[in-house]
Amino acid sequence: MKQKFLIVLSAFLLLILGACSSTNAGTNGSGAEGEGTNTEETAGKQEVVFWHAMSGELETVLNDIVADFNESQENIEVKPIFQGTYEEALTKFNTVAGTEDAPTIMQTFEVGTKYMIDSGHVQPVQKFIDEDNYDTSQWEENISNYYSVDGEQYSMPFNSSTPIFVYNKDAFKEAGLDPEKAPMTYSELKNAAKKLTKTEGGETSQYGFSILNYGWFFEEMLAEQGGHYVDNENGRSGNATKATFNDELGLNVFNLISDMHKEGTFFNVGQNWDDMRAAFQSGKIAMYLDSSAGIKAMVDNSDFEVGASYLPIPDDADREGVIIGGASVWMSSGINEDKQKAAWEFMKYLTTPEVQAEWHVKSGYFAINPAAYDQDIVKEEWKKYPQLKVTVDQLSETKKGTATQGALISVFPESRQKVVSAMESLYQGMDPKKALDQAAEETNRALEVANKKQGN
Repeated sequence: MKQKFLIVLSAFLLLILGACSSTNAGTNGSGAEGEGTNTEETAGKQEVVFWHAMSGELETVLNDIVADFNESQENIEVKPIFQGTYEEALTKFNTVAGTEDAPTIMQTFEVGTKYMIDSGHVQPVQKFIDEDNYDTSQWEENISNYYSVDGEQYSMPFNSSTPIFVYNKDAFKEAGLDPEKAPMTYSELKNAAKKLTKTEGGETSQYGFSILNYGWFFEEMLAEQGGHYVDNENGRSGNATKATFNDELGLNVFNLISDMHKEGTFFNVGQNWDDMRAAFQSGKIAMYLDSSAGIKAMVDNSDFEVGASYLPIPDDADREGVIIGGASVWMSSGINEDKQKAAWEFMKYLTTPEVQAEWHVKSGYFAINPAAYDQDIVKEEWKKYPQLKVTVDQLSETKKGTATQGALISVFPESRQKVVSAMESLYQGMDPKKALDQAAEETNRALEVANKKQGN
């Protein structure tokens, strides 16, 4: 079983695109990387080894939160250890999973959820929720739902984000558009993009719209319409056996991109988050989709007024809402139960309104405990950055269902890459239906292989 798991992991990691939530979380940054071996307890305290993938400023914020917790404790000491990207951390976890050297808890990105469950090396936090009679209703349901399967909470949501529609209000004014009224439907988006696109002598200096060539955005635009990515209710009622994203709803998204690109109003920004954001800041594009965790930095670093709104939907669609992105914190199985209990105390601390308020304000991620939004520091931040409240409102208005709960498949990163390739083929003139069908067929083959290895 261990050998099979290693084979699946190798294939999994080779095709991962990286975290959708933030460029900081997906790149190496400051912080001493180290092993997670559970050493002698520190000064008689129970040590909780916490592997994470937060780098740069995010690591600083996280370390401050951990330091505050440690200072409040007499018997527990949390040791945060940066392990590189989510992919790198997962590789290291596999080398020690199921042994006494495994970290007590670790942070894993959302598309690794099914993979972590199948690994057999995690302790669902539901055990401690039940033992402690802990009230999970205080968590944002649209966040915690992603990490819950068949009513069992497997991990604790932590850094969570969603996509957001971002636009240049100054460009709207110049084009005669209402800067306080972002396009909410595909037809409104197309019309606004035509007015915002500037072309002279065959050269386009400003494009109306762009979407990063990243599968996450396709998944979100599909879910907004109530669409499923795979069968068996997005893999929630049973193991997924085939892709369903190439249906009419998925085709709506591909047709939108293809039509706008042919019209000359859509800019192919590529796959790099920094390139996308730089294109917006330089005025190359006037509207685009970004992560909610990046909106604050965009406001700070743009020399024009930045607007934020909900994702546009097809004209005849009912708005369902968005899927949560980011990562959650998982507990290892097979380790000392006292360590697990100590880890659970830290997890509960992380979800308190005060801590979540600090995390939201300093990181840009959502608060998994909505009571945090009533804290004074959040209210003050929202006055300076009303765009943050837009992201929170979009999430809170999301309808509960398997579409917005997100898909569960172990080959998600590989499938995302197939969707990215399909998106890029649109710019070469490929028929949207043919491109989407090809991505679905390749996903089906990957699912078949994975299910066979798992004995399903």
